[in-house]
Amino acid sequence: MRLDIYRRAEEDGKLSYLAVPESKNIPEEATNTDWEIEARSFEAEDNADTLADYDIDNLSAQIAEKGYAITSVQH
Repeated sequence: MRLDIYRRAEEDGKLSYLAVPESKNIPEEATNTDWEIEARSFEAEDNADTLADYDIDNLSAQIAEKGYAITSVQH
């Protein structure tokens, strides 16, 4: 699957990442913060469980449930 990856700054210099299927808009419930583009057309395995570089767990399940995937709060 191809994804657009966005980032935003958090406390303590950490970053959160948001993965959205390529050319889809950021879902309305996630637009309340300032996301900046990190990567466009990022290639991920169709059934990928994680995106380690972006600290995103349960990638496919999150996208199926919400239409996007976001960095885990445990990271």
